[in-house]
Amino acid sequence: MQKWTCAIATILLAQMALAKGVAVRDAFARPTVAGIQQGGAFMQLTNTDPTDHVLIGASVSKKVAAYTELHTHINENGVMKMRQVKDGIVLPAGQTVALQAGGYHIMFFDLKQPLTAGQSFNLKLKFKNGQSKNVKVQVKKMGDTHSHHHEHQHEPHGEHHHSH
Repeated sequence: MQKWTCAIATILLAQMALAKGVAVRDAFARPTVAGIQQGGAFMQLTNTDPTDHVLIGASVSKKVAAYTELHTHINENGVMKMRQVKDGIVLPAGQTVALQAGGYHIMFFDLKQPLTAGQSFNLKLKFKNGQSKNVKVQVKKMGDTHSHHHEHQHEPHGEHHHSH
């Protein structure tokens, strides 16, 4: 009997460990218009583990975009500039990191068609520990809750500039 109890406890603990990790909330992208080849995804990432995780990349179907990059904004002499994040985004243990306009976000390049409000697509998040997580991204119109209109213009290569 004790062997069964121990085996069941081990299985339950293993399942609990698998259930932990990074929880994703509110994954969305903004609609794009014809001719715009870039888009972005935003979300809340909560690390529920006792150790840090690092988001190192993401991918979408080639039917959505050719490739993705992790990006952030930096203030360089009073000018906001877009930069690729090459070392990953640290998700501290027990904390939430927001991927949002003006901060960290996931960029899509060479969109195969405009992102349209109401549609959704799958995004695969990739972590430094080798794990991945599939997320459904909803394309949503800009809400009235934002204090100002915020758009990006991205250049396909080289420096990415951002201004208001």
